Amino acid sequence: MVQDLDETQGEGGGGDDEGDGEGAPAKKSGAKKLILFIVLPLVLVIGIAAGLYFSGLADPILGAVTGKEPGAAKGEDKPASVQAAVFYDLPDMLVNLNATGRRQAFLKIRVSLELEKATDIPRIEQVMPRIVDNFQVYLRELRLEDLQGAAGVYRLREELLSRVNTAVRPAKVNDVLFKEMLVQ
Repeated sequence: MVQDLDETQGEGGGGDDEGDGEGAPAKKSGAKKLILFIVLPLVLVIGIAAGLYFSGLADPILGAVTGKEPGAAKGEDKPASVQAAVFYDLPDMLVNLNATGRRQAFLKIRVSLELEKATDIPRIEQVMPRIVDNFQVYLRELRLEDLQGAAGVYRLREELLSRVNTAVRPAKVNDVLFKEMLVQ
């Protein structure tokens, strides 16, 4: 009798399993198609849109849709008229670098300062001896290795910017621009 029950279940259960076996690949195939053709492109579009939004590249598009300027979309206050950059050229500087050994190394540099406003020019001219002194003291302590590569030039720019802003306070210098830099 136990044998009869097992055979009955095997036949009835076997028939159901075969039906499920044929239906399962069809369901899996439909789910794969759904993911491949609907979910994946949707996630891709959302990812691209988020990347554009957070990188700021979507600001001009969002500004046109909302009717605001791109800076206003971020909440920044823009002045009514955008001021052009003001540049002030410093005199050429020639300094000897801190070199080990008998061979001397020289640095010739021409620098331009980007000022925040044109009204800061008199302040720059007033403290010009201090600016030149700060630059030369710093430049004379540099080694040839300190100026190599983009990282060296970047560090030099940041250090000069820090020194000039300290000297011209309360005026503000936005950037130090290298017009010529020759190491000999």
